[in-house]
Amino acid sequence: MNFDFSEDEKLVRDQTARLLADRCDSKAVREVLEGRAPYARAVWQGLCEMGLPGTAIPEAYGGVEAGYLTLCLVAQALGAAVAPTPFSSSVYLVAEAVRLFGTEAQKQSLLPKLADGSCIGALAVTEGRTEPDLNALACQVRAGRVSGNKFAVADGGIADVLLVAAGGDSGAGLYLVSTDAAGVTRSRLETVDPTRDTVSVAFSDAAAELLGDTGGQGAAQLARLYDRAAVLFAFEQIGGAQSALDMAVGYARERFAFGRPIGSFQGLKHMMADMYVALKLAESNCYYAAWALATDAPELPLAAATARVSATQAYQLCSRDNIQVHGGMGFTWEFDCHLYYRRSNYLALQLGGLSVWENKLVNALPSAA
Repeated sequence: MNFDFSEDEKLVRDQTARLLADRCDSKAVREVLEGRAPYARAVWQGLCEMGLPGTAIPEAYGGVEAGYLTLCLVAQALGAAVAPTPFSSSVYLVAEAVRLFGTEAQKQSLLPKLADGSCIGALAVTEGRTEPDLNALACQVRAGRVSGNKFAVADGGIADVLLVAAGGDSGAGLYLVSTDAAGVTRSRLETVDPTRDTVSVAFSDAAAELLGDTGGQGAAQLARLYDRAAVLFAFEQIGGAQSALDMAVGYARERFAFGRPIGSFQGLKHMMADMYVALKLAESNCYYAAWALATDAPELPLAAATARVSATQAYQLCSRDNIQVHGGMGFTWEFDCHLYYRRSNYLALQLGGLSVWENKLVNALPSAA
């Protein structure tokens, strides 16, 4: 049995990493962080030229159909570069939702544009600072028109289409809403990671199209979508955690104190060893989750929750302790440590916080007979 990725999958990973090394350096990330651009357009263009948004989209709908294992490795490379693009929102969430639940007409209309990057999507679920209750959503759809508010929509400021969770006559559903539609107003939010153009959205009788042909399926659809997206977000997190660890180790080798590299001090050795162990544990969980995602295995909910929890913990630890290894310099704006710390905190809250996924993990565990 082969537990490794294929040569073709690794080739795409390496090509993605080369593109990001060329176009997504610290300067490109900081341009978005400091508000000079809403996202890294040159990086997004390069990803689209490689066909990466269409990695898991079938060829019949304009994708390259390279599979989810390849997409996992692309996500890992994007996380390692802290890429300021709408890739996760548009690809892991909206494109995947349309592929899974859309009608044939919706797939034919949207997937080719999502695959080539000419259309950017974003998911709008949260309505406040607490986890949303899909049985009591304030955002409602009546006669094909949506009214209400959504909070903290990642990449919502640059999205062309929103996938909105809203109540309807038959219960919660997922609805497609164009950001150009009358009655849609977006307001930018300040978050810990400004590289993810986050907005609140107000809908006032805006045109909304049900995703799929059956209403009232929103809760089940969102649960399935979150399990699948959690695996890809987890790969982004281990990519970022690896970069933070590499940064810490590199600095510990180069920085001298009392005539010796600071990496030789026991306290820092133990700190970086803990970072490494957390990362490798998360990595092994992510690999199992990648298999479950690629095969649509029954174990996916458990595998996704396990990967999500361990990857969140690893990224939080590595990004935080990277700052500690850098000492007083690590807390300054000039050093890049905070780029990973910001992204680790932002990703920890997407799809629900750590406690949400810990509960899912517990609930997914097989009960003792």
